[in-house]
Amino acid sequence: MNSLSIYVARESGLHKLNPLTKFVLSLCILLGGLAFSNALAGYVILFAIVTPLAMFGGVTKRMYQLVFNISWPLILSVFLIQSFFWGAGTPLFEIGPVSPKLEGVLFAFKSSGRILYVMANFILFSLTTRPDTLMISLKQAGLPGGLAYIIVSTLQLIPQYAAKANIILDAQRSRGLETQGNIVTRARALLPLVLPLVISSLLEVEERAIAIEARAFNSNRVETSILEIPDSQSQKTARAGMIIITILLIAGRFLWQLSS
Repeated sequence: MNSLSIYVARESGLHKLNPLTKFVLSLCILLGGLAFSNALAGYVILFAIVTPLAMFGGVTKRMYQLVFNISWPLILSVFLIQSFFWGAGTPLFEIGPVSPKLEGVLFAFKSSGRILYVMANFILFSLTTRPDTLMISLKQAGLPGGLAYIIVSTLQLIPQYAAKANIILDAQRSRGLETQGNIVTRARALLPLVLPLVISSLLEVEERAIAIEARAFNSNRVETSILEIPDSQSQKTARAGMIIITILLIAGRFLWQLSS
């Protein structure tokens, strides 16, 4: 793993799949899961589909570490907001003005399942797919270079910002900035940390634009690559099958809603 991605090198069957196959699989899991309205759907997808895939790729522990670190603040806020500010509903208990509602807790439980499976699905794809091979595969499949770049840069966004933030934090600490202590001390340190991060990110936009032009992203000529990315007929068939199944699931959900 490097600072530009969370990719973890493994000799697994999942890693050896063509990046397009993993991209289509992740997209189908994402869209297919949204077709189910059951409260347990997100958890079923997480433990019955995403987790076995992570075990197949040998990245289960790392995936769950990242999912927990990223999602727990969001899930906690969802439970607090939905349960305490639901409005009319069945109170679980009452302590003065505090009265969490059962309907809000159930909705938060359902939403948390979706958050977890979407997060795990995205992280699993990032852990098992090299950004450079994904870029090449997307462009060879006919995707415009600009759109392929947006997809790949999204996968690299979090690790890039995390690495940059750590560099800025170390630099400010070397200049005597106090970043540890009570909440007041940490609040004072926030601006000297965030401001350089925002400014450096804005300055990086021009550098990225120059790099894109230098790599002839807007050229109409067919690109060649030194990397050979294997893609078998069975994987092409599997991708088509996954797309068809996902379309049928979404169409079935839509027709069921119309008939009910």
